[in-house]
Amino acid sequence: MLPWVPQALLALLLPTLLAQGEAKHRRGPQAQDASRPALLRLSDHLLANYKKGVRPVRDWRTPTTVSIDVIVYAILNVDEKNQVLTTYIWYRQYWTDEFLQWNPEDFDNITKLSIPTDSIWVPDILINEFVDVGKSPNIPYVYVQHHGEVQNYKPLQVVTACSLDIYNFPFDVQNCSLTFTSWLHTIQDVNISLWRLPEKVKLDRSIFMNQGEWELLGVLTQFQEFSIESSDCYAEMKFYVVIRRRPLFYAVSLLLPSIFLMVMDIVGFYLPPDSGERVSFKITLLLGYSVFLIIVSDTLPATAIGTPLIGVYFVVCMALLVISLAETILIVRLVHKQDLQQPVPAWLRRLVLERVALLLCPGEQSTSRRPPATSQAAKTDDCSDMTNHCNHLGGSRDLEKTPRGSGSPPPPPREASLAVRGLLQELTSIRHFLEKREESREVARDWLRVGSVLDKLLFRIYLLAVLAYSVTLVTLWSIWQYS
Repeated sequence: MLPWVPQALLALLLPTLLAQGEAKHRRGPQAQDASRPALLRLSDHLLANYKKGVRPVRDWRTPTTVSIDVIVYAILNVDEKNQVLTTYIWYRQYWTDEFLQWNPEDFDNITKLSIPTDSIWVPDILINEFVDVGKSPNIPYVYVQHHGEVQNYKPLQVVTACSLDIYNFPFDVQNCSLTFTSWLHTIQDVNISLWRLPEKVKLDRSIFMNQGEWELLGVLTQFQEFSIESSDCYAEMKFYVVIRRRPLFYAVSLLLPSIFLMVMDIVGFYLPPDSGERVSFKITLLLGYSVFLIIVSDTLPATAIGTPLIGVYFVVCMALLVISLAETILIVRLVHKQDLQQPVPAWLRRLVLERVALLLCPGEQSTSRRPPATSQAAKTDDCSDMTNHCNHLGGSRDLEKTPRGSGSPPPPPREASLAVRGLLQELTSIRHFLEKREESREVARDWLRVGSVLDKLLFRIYLLAVLAYSVTLVTLWSIWQYS
């Protein structure tokens, strides 16, 4: 055999042996990876060279579109004084990460994987109205689909600023906005869209806790673009949470007691004006209403820019009670009996007892103008009696001056005539006293008639004012309740 044949065979077999060795070396790691769980292999595959600080697009000109959704779970607190709304929502968002894509056939047909949120890029979407950090649970994972879609679901306790209008309390409707926007990225980098249709978002009350003070009317959505500078434009999505207060509790605890006290004040006008019980009754009502206002002052919402209409209602009711008390004091002063009471002036008699009485109580006008017959008859009888006494006394004096005849009776003794004269003076004093007392009684009756007519007039004016005020408030509250 020729000496160069073994060398030629070795030269031909050496490349084949080297190729087989490289193939065995490559199949060794693959066989080792095939023995590991598919989830571990997929996680290592996705996060091996992943850079979470870079926006996950292959072409930097392509914006990352983030679709968001909000479902209101509960209204936790409405702070009217600080203008703060606290809600609990379910927040959902998804976007496409071009660096988190794989072929499911290479990883045991896995189409969805949960990975830590801190390991990937997350959009910096915040709520502009945030004023405090709520007690939200931390959800450390997100779902990733095989085509690169990242789904981030988390519950949030949102404490936001809201312009609360409390003028219609307790029939108020509040409209608070939650504005989601990227704090840094412009619309060329991060765009925002709505996950569901606006109609579905508006009418979704599937998980809302509907047993509290507030009722969810709907959630309105609006997308808009705004710019801080001329070159930078940002995308934002607004969710308007429209809620309405349930007024039953406040109507029972605030309105009904006030209405009852006002009704009792109106009923108090039926007490006689010449009795002192009406003044004490009105003062008791006023004190009771003052205590009621002190009790309900903590229940009423308070702001620095406005007062609810129900607060104005309480103040006006308090003013009406004061006016009612002042009217009662005036009437009691008019009808109060006193010894040196002046007669009713002629102009007041004509105005009250003739004109006003004709409008209010026409049946009593004739009796008020007719003088009492008994007093006139009494005066006539007294005068006739005194005339008889005078004639009798004068006749006895004449008998003393005329001479006595043989058959005439003897004259009365002088002591008897003096006794009759003293009795006559006493009777005259009694007559003058009775006349003065009758005059004072007549003056008191006139003032009582004037006070009764004025009391009826002021009562009707007061009743009309209360009814007009009540009808106005009920109309306004009904419009607000059913609008």
